[in-house]
Amino acid sequence: MPEYLTPALAYVAAALLVPFVPKGALRGLYLAIVPLAGILIFWGLTPGTYNAFNVMGMQIGLMRVDALSQLFGLAFSVAAILAALYAWHLRDTIQQIATLLYAGSAMGAVFAADLITLFVFWEGTAIASVFLIWARRTEGSFAAGMRYLIVQIGSGVILIAGIVLLYRETGSIAFTAMELGSPATWTILAAIGIKCAFPFLHNWMHDAYPSATVTGTVVLSIFTTKLAIYALLRGFPGTELLIYIGIAMALFPIVFALLENDLRRVLTYSLNSQLGFMVVGAGIGTPLAINGAAAHAVASIFYQGLLFMSVGAILFRTGTARATALGGLYRTMPLTMIFCLVGAASISALPLTSGFVSKSMILSAGGYEKMFPVWIALLAASIGAILHTGLRLPYLAFFGSDGGLRPKEAPGGMLAAMGLTAALCIAIGVMPAAFYALLPNDVPYEPYTFSHTIVQLQLVAFVALAFALAVKRGLLPKAERGIVLDTDWIYRRLLSAILGSIGRLIAGLWKGAGRMIASSLNWGAGIVYHLHGPRGPFARTWPTGAMVMVVAFLLGMTLVVTYI
Repeated sequence: MPEYLTPALAYVAAALLVPFVPKGALRGLYLAIVPLAGILIFWGLTPGTYNAFNVMGMQIGLMRVDALSQLFGLAFSVAAILAALYAWHLRDTIQQIATLLYAGSAMGAVFAADLITLFVFWEGTAIASVFLIWARRTEGSFAAGMRYLIVQIGSGVILIAGIVLLYRETGSIAFTAMELGSPATWTILAAIGIKCAFPFLHNWMHDAYPSATVTGTVVLSIFTTKLAIYALLRGFPGTELLIYIGIAMALFPIVFALLENDLRRVLTYSLNSQLGFMVVGAGIGTPLAINGAAAHAVASIFYQGLLFMSVGAILFRTGTARATALGGLYRTMPLTMIFCLVGAASISALPLTSGFVSKSMILSAGGYEKMFPVWIALLAASIGAILHTGLRLPYLAFFGSDGGLRPKEAPGGMLAAMGLTAALCIAIGVMPAAFYALLPNDVPYEPYTFSHTIVQLQLVAFVALAFALAVKRGLLPKAERGIVLDTDWIYRRLLSAILGSIGRLIAGLWKGAGRMIASSLNWGAGIVYHLHGPRGPFARTWPTGAMVMVVAFLLGMTLVVTYI
């Protein structure tokens, strides 16, 4: 292949040419072809490192090709094609350029063979993606974009600090498996954890994604967090700490997703929970677990993207994604409803869908390693996913209380993208062997065993029955207007209150100090006036002899001080 030619370069070059391509169908076709060009660059290459060179004694590798990088590269490329199709109606040049740069940066990071290249593209994803939030052009989106940018750039700063420390410790910047135990590796893991939305580091996602444009949210759901999962699989496979972090990630969003009114925020909590499964797989670290985490990341790109597309289509047609304003949309948006149900079935791991064949690998990996508490925790998280996204979200959007809205069906480009994505979700579930052949480890696995299929069907049926009874008896938590705060309460309320109290204290002290200084100055001015004023003692006419005595006294004091 030509030197320095990488998929990232193809995306960047294409982004620079976007303004010169006429808007409309021709530009839409152009945006869909770019990812195909990226696939042609890396697909079919034999494993190895390409475009390697030395800079100041550091070995840089722009393109490391192996099964893991090819899998994520292929998934990102296909997702970019679907996103371009979904945004076919879009005429916003800024969003189109930002999408290409964002996708290209993610591709560059996936194929990076060294940590310096990873860092460059890591920051590229942050800078490019924020424009998908700002493109909404509202005051709220600008503020959310600024918060998002601070967090993402902060992740990059932490990453480069860890790289510097690692280079000092080992003399290498190779992007390979690392073990926790030094400041360098802990720092690098923290940087990845921010992008992966670890607990207490996750609020940027729930803040920024729902603030982006309709198409921007779909694109955001594809790249950033899945890139972080790739980095964990590449850099920290088998790190036990990730198991506990992943369990927390899988479980804590459940309550928030059940209470949230904004359906795009529901999906961000759902995405956060699904990331937990992948992090657990990375932490278990066996070949089957790594395969499961990688497979679930790819499956999630499509079924989570399909759900974001469905809600985005609703937002595009109705102007709102709030559950309290929706309901009854199956009447006028039946195709969007069907595609949403396919995504809901996939995230619920219903047999013959992508979620079933990917999630089962992680559960089985935990079971094979006799991690029963881990298996139970992930099973509980699976129940939560069925409840809050598999059932509640489609019910509130398309059925439930009729909001009286009668919008038109989604545009043709959106329907085509949703249809193809739904077909992929089903194809992966129906033909798992072809999907498993793309995974990094050659580990035989059969998802459609009798016991596993029956158990999953029973689980879905039980949760569906419980949901139906809860709806009938009015026990389902109602979607209500307002903001559901989780750990962002710390900076939205607690930190705001603390800073407000400190500000009021400082203002009070400043005001008191000002009053005291003013009072002291007035007092001093009064004394001066009393002494030197028209009636003061120093304003009187003094006899010559008195003045001679004063001068003599001052002279005597001067002599005493001088000689002492």
